[in-house]
Amino acid sequence: MSMQTEIPNDEPTIVMSRVYDAPRALVWEAVTQPKHVRQWWGGPGFTNPVCEMDVKPGGLWRHVMRFPDGFELAMNFVFLEVEKPSRLVWESAAHGARAEGPPTSRTTLTLEDLGGKTRWTTVARFHSMADRAAALEMGFTQPIAASSDRLTAYLPTIESA
Repeated sequence: MSMQTEIPNDEPTIVMSRVYDAPRALVWEAVTQPKHVRQWWGGPGFTNPVCEMDVKPGGLWRHVMRFPDGFELAMNFVFLEVEKPSRLVWESAAHGARAEGPPTSRTTLTLEDLGGKTRWTTVARFHSMADRAAALEMGFTQPIAASSDRLTAYLPTIESA
């Protein structure tokens, strides 16, 4: 199953979900441990030379994603809520304070236990419908879907480790 995307008509959100053939505890580990996130974040050809995560409310997530052409994108997030192993909420450290650049969102990730499988649901909430539209125009969903595909391929390597 690939990533499914919903764009509600009445709120400034993007909802993306997928079922992984892996237990929730394993998916949680893959999402919250930098050594794993480095392996699957971004699309084909992307690398992650920096991934530092302090997974607790108020903890920082510093991430540098390197594109196949060598361009590097630095991202800094702050965790707002952490409910192991089912829920993470984070936003850009500059959320609401940045005057330019792409729109930021508050992201809520839930992991639902399906008895050996896991339903991943990400809800990105933007400040406005215009911000959501701008994010979609910039291709917001594509790298998430590509990362999801990479995670699907990566999860079995954690199980065998």
